[in-house]
Amino acid sequence: MLTWRKGASKDVAEKLFTEATHTDEHGQERKWSVADTVVELPLAATKTTGEVFNIRQVSRIVAATGGGTRQIHILTTDRAMSAGEAVYRMGAKWRQENQFRQSLLHAGPGSHDSYASRMDDEDRMVKNPAKAKAYQLVVAARARHAEAAAVADANLLALKTPPEGAGEVTVTSTTHNHVMAPVWEAENALIAAEKTHKAIPAKLRLGDPNPGQQVLDTETKLIHHGIRMAAYNTAMSIAREIRTNTGYRRATQEAHALMRQALNQTGDIDTTEPGYLTITLEPLPTPTKTAAIADLCDHVTTTKTHYPGTDLILRYKIKNHA
Repeated sequence: MLTWRKGASKDVAEKLFTEATHTDEHGQERKWSVADTVVELPLAATKTTGEVFNIRQVSRIVAATGGGTRQIHILTTDRAMSAGEAVYRMGAKWRQENQFRQSLLHAGPGSHDSYASRMDDEDRMVKNPAKAKAYQLVVAARARHAEAAAVADANLLALKTPPEGAGEVTVTSTTHNHVMAPVWEAENALIAAEKTHKAIPAKLRLGDPNPGQQVLDTETKLIHHGIRMAAYNTAMSIAREIRTNTGYRRATQEAHALMRQALNQTGDIDTTEPGYLTITLEPLPTPTKTAAIADLCDHVTTTKTHYPGTDLILRYKIKNHA
């Protein structure tokens, strides 16, 4: 398990923070200042008994909104994973969100490629939304039952073990039933919720909840999706190469912006030299960005990639750049 720790929690002593590193699959090394500790989490179902679960916590110090710093915490049951890898994996969740955000902004995956539509198959079996809602009620009923049982166990234990010197204590049936009443009530509610959930079919015909459902023509959209995905993967690869194989100092912050700027540049295509297809780009607005794209061109040229369907080797240059 690997997740963020949310809600109020105590800060870790700053003396426990040390440097952690991780090298990703592209060879890029990242560094963080982290504290690797073990903390006690109270168990919600048995909160009245004081039971806790020991779990590993990896903490970082980050900038806070409005100035200053704050600590954020990662929880994991993996004791063997390095602290740097734990931080990197949690960051990967944000990278996935950023990838979808970039795709929505620049690749338009949700755009309508064709307004032609057809009738959907009304006999197609789809998930029953009522089943999921009923299961959530079961989960809630289970939690209430577990908490009621924990409270009852604690109360019964307290009745059976009176303070020292108090003498013998007799727990009557009436007292026992009074203590157990919330448990039985919660159990009956749980049984009713499970029966209701079981009685609801997992799937139903599409035509039952949504008669006359239509879908857009998919063939054109699939073709366009293929083109978008190829273009997007190319753009992301170029941004990564700018970060890892150029001397651009602001590559971490501006790799994607520089990539888009480079792809929008005009240039020439030269096939006069036998065996080569040479792409020569116009210089960018600033010498720093031009030098960065020149580094990128040099690196991509060393791969000796052939233009698809030909024997021509792709070669990239910047005009008037030594």
